[in-house]
Amino acid sequence: MSYRMPAEWEPHERTLMAWPVHESWGRHMGVARETYSGLANAIVEFEPLTMLVHPGTEESASRLLSDRVELVSIPYESAWQRDSGPIVVVNEKGERKGVDFGFNAWGGRYPPWDKTAAAAAAILDHLGVERVGSDMVLEGGAITVDGQGTLITTEQCLLNENRNPGWTREVIERELEDKLGVTKVVWLPMGIAADYVTDGHVDAVATFSAPGVVLLQGCTDPSDPDYERMAANREVIDAATDAAGRSFKIFELPNLPSEPFEDTEVGVAYANIVLVNGGVIVGTGGYPEDEVAVDVLAKAFPDRKVIEVPGAMFSYAGGGPHCTTMQIPEGAI
Repeated sequence: MSYRMPAEWEPHERTLMAWPVHESWGRHMGVARETYSGLANAIVEFEPLTMLVHPGTEESASRLLSDRVELVSIPYESAWQRDSGPIVVVNEKGERKGVDFGFNAWGGRYPPWDKTAAAAAAILDHLGVERVGSDMVLEGGAITVDGQGTLITTEQCLLNENRNPGWTREVIERELEDKLGVTKVVWLPMGIAADYVTDGHVDAVATFSAPGVVLLQGCTDPSDPDYERMAANREVIDAATDAAGRSFKIFELPNLPSEPFEDTEVGVAYANIVLVNGGVIVGTGGYPEDEVAVDVLAKAFPDRKVIEVPGAMFSYAGGGPHCTTMQIPEGAI
């Protein structure tokens, strides 16, 4: 019986996160942990949440997290659970397996990563879900699926030689079909210009909100470095169809905000949302565009409550709320 990766709006058993521990947070570690705990405490209002804690950091997590958050001690380096955690697939009987793709810290940028690469297997063992391995390096933030056979990704990321050298587009598509049950891959050209960490993850520019419906990052300012990138993505989506042969309905998100933060520019990626049972969580930062983005999300998810959480610290670290989480879909009762 075939397995498929459910869409993120399908019912969850729980969400996974991991407590910030990596030295790269530096003097921002305190703010990072406050930001992570704010997101975790928002999620647990909707569904159970399991937080990985690196051995020795349990006390720091307990001080800031709701007592409803389950803490599980597993060694790791990276707190971006979206990109290193298992992707759980289901079949028609509700039986589940966890696909453990390879992880190389975004093309080898942040060594070491051996503990993070091994953590997915330990998580699946804790959850009681059978592990399925893959020779393909793949981060969860590089893909979005509709649960009905369609997957959207970016050429910038998946075809980058720092992930799977020698793998062609066709070989990658076969592995996605085999492990995630997809039958149609839509290749957007690029991620956002500021995404120097992940080589253009799709979860900063596009995500499914329903079958045949895509939230797409827009850009209307010709002087913005994302202007040509987002126009190229829109051209592809406008011409594409999904696995069922449907053209896509588009909800376009407003221009990415940006403001100076120390030695860089920081905004929030409005497409980088977290779907939970009954809710949708978006990172905001007090920007004029926030209100527009929240209104777009309310229209795209009319049956969900829209929750805002501080997003600037996620962006400063090269990600967003979605990057910190991985959903675990419901299985057979």
